[in-house]
Parts: sequence; C-alpha cells; structure tokens
Amino acid sequence: MSTAFLTVIAVIICILFRILNVHSQPLKPNVWCLNEQFLDCLYKIAPVLREPYIPPRLWGFSGHVQTVLHSIVGRVRCPWPLGERVYMWLDDGSTLTYDLYQSLNEAEDDITIAICPGIANSSESVYIRTFVHLAQCSGYRCAVLNHIGALRSVQVTSTRIFTYGHTEDFAAMVEHLNEKYRRSRIVAVGFSLGGNLITKYFGELAKNKPNSVIGGISVCQGYNAVEGTKWLLNWQNFRRFYLYIMTENVKNIILRHRHVLLSDEVKARHNLNEREIISAATLPELDEAYTRRVYNFPSTQELYKWSSSLFYFDNIEKPMIFINAKDDPLVPEDLLNPIKEYASTRQNLAYIEVAHGGHLGFYEGGFLYPNPVTWLDRTLVAMVGSLALMHADMRKVTS
Repeated sequence: MSTAFLTVIAVIICILFRILNVHSQPLKPNVWCLNEQFLDCLYKIAPVLREPYIPPRLWGFSGHVQTVLHSIVGRVRCPWPLGERVYMWLDDGSTLTYDLYQSLNEAEDDITIAICPGIANSSESVYIRTFVHLAQCSGYRCAVLNHIGALRSVQVTSTRIFTYGHTEDFAAMVEHLNEKYRRSRIVAVGFSLGGNLITKYFGELAKNKPNSVIGGISVCQGYNAVEGTKWLLNWQNFRRFYLYIMTENVKNIILRHRHVLLSDEVKARHNLNEREIISAATLPELDEAYTRRVYNFPSTQELYKWSSSLFYFDNIEKPMIFINAKDDPLVPEDLLNPIKEYASTRQNLAYIEVAHGGHLGFYEGGFLYPNPVTWLDRTLVAMVGSLALMHADMRKVTS
C-alpha cells in the first residue's frame, strides 16, 4: 500500500472526525434567567435542564448531521397522530386550516398547545407529528397551524401564502381555540420560523391576546432576518446550501399554486415577473421578486425588519422560554447575543442554549441509533408544564 494512498485515507478520516466533531463531550445547557422564581419553577418541572444533553456518540455532536437527518429522515419510528382538520375562512379570502389533536390521557389541567411549524411546514411534518404524539400522551391537547400553501391537499384561495412575519394566521387559530375551549389555557410553541412568528405575536401591541394564553416557547429561531439573511448568503459553514433548500421549498409552494398566486390579474396588480420568481436562487431574490411586492413593502430590508421578532421584544408581557443550539448551522452565534441580553434583563423570561443539537435535531442516546423521543420533544413537554405551574402560582399570589 503506497504512502500517498495512506495519506489520502488519513486526510479523509481527519475530515470526517472534524465534521462529526467526535472529540466533543456532553454538556449541560446554559440558562439565562433573571427571575429566580421563574428559574426554580423551570428546573422543578424540567430537571432535564440540569443534566448534560447526550447526543448519539458517532454523529450527534455534528450540527450539520443533526440538521440534515432531521430534515430528510425525521424522527425514529415516527407516529402519525389522529386528529381532525379545522377549516377557517379569513377576511382576505384565505383558507386557513389547523389540525386538532385531543389528549390521550387525563390531566389535572386543561392545557392546549398552539403549535406554529417552521418554514413551509405543516402538521404533516415529521418533527411536528412526534412532538404532538408525546404531548398527547402527556395529557395535552394540541393544535397545529398549517402554513397557508404548505398542504398539497388544501388549495390556496387568496393571492398570498405564509410569510416570515405575518402573525394574523396564528392569531386567528388562537382566537378560535379560545372560543372553542373556554376553560383551557393555551401555551404557544413555535419551531424555527414558527418561533419567530409566536414571539412577534406576543410583542405586537395591536394584537389582542386572549387571557387564556399563558406563555410561549420558541425553538431555534434566528430573531433578526435583516442580519440573518446576510449570514445565510455566505458559503461559510454551508449556510448557502441550506438557504438554497429553503428557497426551493418556498418557491415550490408558489409554483404549485401558480394558477391563483400568479394569475395574470395578480401579476399585473403586484408587478410580478414569473420568470424572475422561477429563476430566484436565494430567499432575498425570491422575496424581491415576489414576497415584498405582494405585501407592498418598498424593499426586502423593510420586509425583513417588519418580520423580525427582535424588534418586538420590548412589548412582550407573557412568560416566554427561548431555546437555541450553539451548533445550529442556520443560526450563527452572533444572532443569539440579543436574546441573551434580553433574558438577562427581563422578568418572566428564560433563554436556554444547548451546545449541540443542530437545527431542530436534538437526537439523543445510543452510539449510532438514537432514541425514538428526542431531547427536544421531552424537554418541550416539560416546559409546557413549567409554564402551566408558573401561571397557577401567579394566580394564587394575585387572588
């Protein structure tokens, strides 16, 4: 065997070890929280936060592998929860749907989890299904917003789909749940884009939140689309590759419903060029060709600023918990500084940073084959319980 061949093999092994990050060790999550009572309540119901998060030994310490497996393979032995689809017709002509799943076990409290999925996702997304099933088994009712345009089985009936900052759809679902279950308390849970949307919803002064909404949990959002898109346009850490995938997902939704979204009347009204939409290779290009025109923004920068939850932090009144992974390839560490500062200065808010987990991955256990339930799933269910307990304690104090 030649020396050159052995050198090539050694280089390949070194690259694999670097990508897989196998030298890393399990670490406890870091928690930023100013309110000691809030923190005590969080640790009481979610003791998992005091323990190291242990990813699969062979590949789980790589944020890239966690992210890719999450998006392509999904959860291990993922269940398909049984529920009912609720249809709503909004004032702008949109058909909004959400899927409703009842609790599978009796619980002391009536809690409804209002779930907002990530970009171009719905109740049919694998990570949503797994979390819903675990939440049902834990005694919670779940409602999952289907982003307009994301479901192939539901036709678009207005001239828009979802956007990064349009919270009206989530607000409509929450209001409907509030009317349907008067005695239930509602906890909002948002994943990625959905985390941005629920945070913006909580921070919008113009939105009337029902008293039944007791708090929210945001997972793996980027907080600032203005700065975030700059990072995603960079090839460093393969971010441009992830941006391409997200762009194609959104573009496919637009083209799937092109008979409504790109009719001659709509193209003339919003000055849309279908060829520019089809040829867009990045989200900023797609947003310039389509999104900002449909929503009447003078520029994509204005659209991104309006969409970013960062600019609504100061008006948040409900208790919230934010979770991010330090090795998330879509959300660089620089974007996490504002939420750390915010959590260090505000009451009734906690920020949790996990060293590993990627973007919505958080697989755990084993050497190669992970556990069926992820660290994120079981931690989120515990956090919902923490917010419910915190709300009950606050009511006792004020009564």
